[in-house]
Amino acid sequence: MTKLDGNERWKSKMLLTEHQEQYEARDKRPTQRQTEEERFLVRDYVVLPHMLTMADNSHRAILLTANPLKSVIALFLQALMNRISGEIRNTIHEFNKRNIKVTQDEQIDDIYYYQVRCRGFVEKVGYTREVMKSEIRVKMKKYTEELLKPAFDKK
Repeated sequence: MTKLDGNERWKSKMLLTEHQEQYEARDKRPTQRQTEEERFLVRDYVVLPHMLTMADNSHRAILLTANPLKSVIALFLQALMNRISGEIRNTIHEFNKRNIKVTQDEQIDDIYYYQVRCRGFVEKVGYTREVMKSEIRVKMKKYTEELLKPAFDKK
């Protein structure tokens, strides 16, 4: 028997308060699922590539026409594609910052399913074709107004 056997203080771990807090927080993972803002980010991540494809197809088609305004329209479409590409980059940057991964899972009928991994949680999200069309319409209008606003503000 040693001198310390009868002393109750030595039965527990000796840690400073800040070390105890760090030790307890080490294994804690955020238990928060996706926020509403992150759901919008996922939706943007799904919709923006479709918008970029649409703008690119329109750009290629306008270059093949004999339209006298094709250079103006092509210039606008190029600016729109640059804006959409920038939004895609920003969305991916936010995903990396928030530890979110999105992969396309499957397509059944007119529903596109995606697997969303967010801070340890896995969810399956589905978007119908109609929802994607309406979201594309809203975003295209918003981007068009943003691109054309400086031209109309000069008056």
